[in-house]
Amino acid sequence: MYLSAKQTALLGQIMQTLAEPHEEREIREIMGDLVMQLLGAQFYASFVWQPAERCFGQASCINMDPANLKAYEAYYQFRDPITPTMQRYQVAVRATDVLPQEDLRTTEFFNDFLNRDGLHWGVNLYAWHQGRNLGDMRIWRDRRRENFSADDLRLLDMLQPAFVTALARTHKAGRDEAPALNPVSQRLTPREQDIARLVMLGLADKEIARRLGISATTVRTHLEHAFRKVGASNRATLVHRLRA
Repeated sequence: MYLSAKQTALLGQIMQTLAEPHEEREIREIMGDLVMQLLGAQFYASFVWQPAERCFGQASCINMDPANLKAYEAYYQFRDPITPTMQRYQVAVRATDVLPQEDLRTTEFFNDFLNRDGLHWGVNLYAWHQGRNLGDMRIWRDRRRENFSADDLRLLDMLQPAFVTALARTHKAGRDEAPALNPVSQRLTPREQDIARLVMLGLADKEIARRLGISATTVRTHLEHAFRKVGASNRATLVHRLRA
């Protein structure tokens, strides 16, 4: 595999970025710009899998219409013929590795979502750590360019360990700072516990929603369930009942 001087410099910049203490979302956003340059791509999106809701959230994008991305979160991800299969891979994978391009082009997903922003050739990389998907990178080129090569895949695979480590580090820091819960918290689901910890930190519903990549309405629903399970009528009582 031959690397140009520009690619070599970008690899060094990427590795330095991944070694620095950034927030989780910052890592995914900074990586988008650098990886697009590294691979000669034009479009980038990144999501975090939300296991409780069974969907992708916390979107970040470059050169894509935000309204189109919202349409993906609300509708097209549930009619996506490639991403559920691509997500299973522990290495970089092209869209054409899971579905031939001629078949993809016949789908609603391609014609009404991908094609709207000009996305044609795609490659995804997922950060898996201890069975958990911490985030992803979705890199696309338009139809005027060629599909991603085997060398492009190898470049992404070289970055994956550092990408996973950087994201895992942010999750560990978040857990270390999170308030401890007493045994009463075992009545709550993992998602309800996450929300309860953020309530204990004094965060409002909208901020909790932003951090977890869910809607404020979903936050309030989880809180109501938590109130009922521990016998609390408000946030202050919930904090009192759950504090270790």
